Amino acid sequence: MKIHVQFYAQLRDLVGTRQLDIDLLEGATVHDLLAKIYAQQPTLRPHDKSILIGAGVEFVDRNYQLKPGEEIAIMPPVQGG
Repeated sequence: MKIHVQFYAQLRDLVGTRQLDIDLLEGATVHDLLAKIYAQQPTLRPHDKSILIGAGVEFVDRNYQLKPGEEIAIMPPVQGG
């Protein structure tokens, strides 16, 4: 299944692109998605503990089961000012 991933803020700068399409097996989770992204984009791995994952308009955890064609947002922590 294909998952559309969008990167925001400094994570977008680290990856060098705003979005990627990632192919995963049916039943994959956010954890599986991140493992594949980190294999392709190792500069993101140091940020693993602090990133936020969004599916649609909700934040999800790493056990969230992905759906074919889903759009996933990968963001740094929200900072106020």
